[in-house]
Amino acid sequence: MTIKPNFDANATGGGKDLGNLPEWDLSDLYSGEDAPELKRDLDWLETACADFARDYEGKLAELDAAGLLDCVLRNERISTVAGRIMSFAGLRYYQQTTDASRAKFLSDMQEKITNFTTPLVFFTLELNRLDDGVLDAHFAANADLARYKPVFDRIRAMKPYQLSDELEKFLHDLGVVGDAWEKLFDETIAGLEFTVDGETLNIEGTLNLLTEQDRATREAAARELADVFADNIKTFARVHNTQAKEKEIVDRWRGMPTPQTGRHLSNDVEPEVVEALREAVVAAYPKLSHRYYELKRKWLGLDKMQVWDRNAPLPMEDTRIVDWASAETTVMEAYNAFDPRMGEITAPFFSRGWIDAAVKPGKAPGAFAHPTVTEVHPYVMLNYLGKPRDVMTLAHELGHGVHQVLAAGQGEMLSSTPLTLAETASVFGEMLTFRKLLDNAETPEQRKVLLAGKVEDMINTVVRQIAFYDFECKLHAARRGGELTPDDINALWMSVQAESLGPAFEFMEGYETFWAYIPHFVHSPFYVYAYAFGDGLVNALYSVYAEGDAGFEDKYFEMLKAGGSKHHKELLAPFGLDASDPKFWDKGLDMISGLIDELEAMES
Repeated sequence: MTIKPNFDANATGGGKDLGNLPEWDLSDLYSGEDAPELKRDLDWLETACADFARDYEGKLAELDAAGLLDCVLRNERISTVAGRIMSFAGLRYYQQTTDASRAKFLSDMQEKITNFTTPLVFFTLELNRLDDGVLDAHFAANADLARYKPVFDRIRAMKPYQLSDELEKFLHDLGVVGDAWEKLFDETIAGLEFTVDGETLNIEGTLNLLTEQDRATREAAARELADVFADNIKTFARVHNTQAKEKEIVDRWRGMPTPQTGRHLSNDVEPEVVEALREAVVAAYPKLSHRYYELKRKWLGLDKMQVWDRNAPLPMEDTRIVDWASAETTVMEAYNAFDPRMGEITAPFFSRGWIDAAVKPGKAPGAFAHPTVTEVHPYVMLNYLGKPRDVMTLAHELGHGVHQVLAAGQGEMLSSTPLTLAETASVFGEMLTFRKLLDNAETPEQRKVLLAGKVEDMINTVVRQIAFYDFECKLHAARRGGELTPDDINALWMSVQAESLGPAFEFMEGYETFWAYIPHFVHSPFYVYAYAFGDGLVNALYSVYAEGDAGFEDKYFEMLKAGGSKHHKELLAPFGLDASDPKFWDKGLDMISGLIDELEAMES
């Protein structure tokens, strides 16, 4: 088990004088590395895993419904304790990835828990050998056990790809080695230094300069990013080659038909639904990104846009810095206006040390919300630097937090939401905050800037992430033919960029290396389509809300409370939506297109 940081797709920031930025108080997990409670839990976990294997290995088929429920509950308790330990170790590490003692502690915990839990590998393997009829009879006989049917269904979806017990244990043990490549990536990224206009910055601060008003500053940052990535490109290429090859070997042994199959299974989504999403987005490139960036090119007064202009502020944009207190007020007002229950859930994040907001040396870049375990609470990480878009990132990550708090009632095994639905509350929280800001706009210029910012975020979330997905598909397919040089990977990256961004752009020399810093490619292959899935789903959902759907708020809370206990079809049915209908995606994309229509109308 390890934390896979859910880095936000659009995390950016900038500025100073932000007020009192909160830091995590991790004592709700453990008071420190030497906490007696931590030692107690490690000792308990070692014994509990051994006892579980002794009591159940080779015996699942003999259990009645009540016995199988006891088995499941014991397994769930083990997951909770292990998850608590790994959450503490992982969160401390992401606060300061360059701290050798924190890295060692994370590695040590990872190794211990891998060793403790190796005897449990039999559990899912034996479950998959049970006859469907036997399980159905158990579910019929015991309602408490039947509640876990979605978990059983997801486990048994892997049944066709299951290896022998011995090989599964071997792969479980080997997981620690794969994680080492992820840590190499994280530590390399966190340790990079960039010098722009005489100032030495980390990657977060340098990427932030791409959103500066001054074009020369943006260009200097882009060129420095390219130079530093080029200096380290062999390391990044080695990480990607190794990770992709490891995945190819495991997929081949399992008989997975495509590199994407494992992700689709874990997301509980049908491949044809993802393909329908991808096709809808690619077909919409001309009416979305191509059209918007042509507008932006004119606003910026350029013959051609360069990559450092993609996230540039508009000429009329207010360059004000949003302090932390103002950001908190904005998001809380938007959440409370939708439903006071949202505000009640969100308030403790600000007051109890559940957010770590400041940019600090060695801190992981980006933003995420980590749910920890259902008996504690989530923690949100930001790199807050005071840009208006940082307020949207705060709204996004707090949406995740609300979702995780509500879903915790499902318990450890049912609370976790498939990635395709994990972005629902986060993107909806962003939309609420955006609409609140739009309603408060005092001038046409303010409205234009807000609309353009939202369109850009949506393009980054939908168009850019589908382009990322296509890049990954090409990367994994190419790696199956042999080792990829940095130039090979660069060429794959560039093959999707012009198509997705459109003819308004030119690409500077060096941009071909910008695949190197995207954490999703390393931590969670094919994760990225979940952003587009979530944005499209929420756009469709928000249009139902905007149309005045009766009882929407209650249905929305019920959907979030369901966590991972229901399939997307079942969750969306109360709203009259169906993601397996290709027209569903057009509904979401039309919302983005409609915002661009409004921007075009403001030009006439």
